[in-house]
Amino acid sequence: MSRRSYLMLLAATVASFGIVAGFGSIRGYAETSGGSQLKAVSDFDAIAGTSERSKAIFEEASRVITHPRCINCHPATRSPTQGEDMHRHVPLMIAKDSSLGPAGLVCGTCHGPENRPIIGSRLKSIPGNAHWQLAPASMAWQGLTLGEICRQVKDTSRNGNRSHADLIKHMGTDHLVGWAWHPGDGRPAPPGSQETFAALITAWLQTGAECPG
Repeated sequence: MSRRSYLMLLAATVASFGIVAGFGSIRGYAETSGGSQLKAVSDFDAIAGTSERSKAIFEEASRVITHPRCINCHPATRSPTQGEDMHRHVPLMIAKDSSLGPAGLVCGTCHGPENRPIIGSRLKSIPGNAHWQLAPASMAWQGLTLGEICRQVKDTSRNGNRSHADLIKHMGTDHLVGWAWHPGDGRPAPPGSQETFAALITAWLQTGAECPG
């Protein structure tokens, strides 16, 4: 058995027996989840004040941002989490100096360019994407309020120097962001679609990028 196959089998076996430490849910996800659709931008037209409309639009977009499919790769530490309860990654991974994982055991060791099914395991599949990696430390979201995440997302000193136009392109076309809606067997996707999410982000930015809280 190759080293890669062994690690994949180990991860599946441990996950199957549930030998994990729970982190609990993220407040934003717990409060805003419910329903498989996102509201359209037009649903906020009735809010007269531009600032309040902008905040409401971001709160709707946050149903994606704070969903486990996204938040697991924006951990509070340099160690990713897994699952709906956002438990510690199995096996334990600590990416100190690189978003691609520790030297000798980078993310691509187990995560291939696409989702891979696992037969006979509770895990059902190993997620995969050609760009699989952690978000940079400056974009850690776990444990933050929606207002804090909002300010972080638009802060060019923390978001990879992305302008408003860059953010719209990233949210709407990035392949790894899009993976969230195609996460493989055993993982529910966030509400809506990448296109609807990008439209909300666009409208939020165009109305002043106001932040809740």
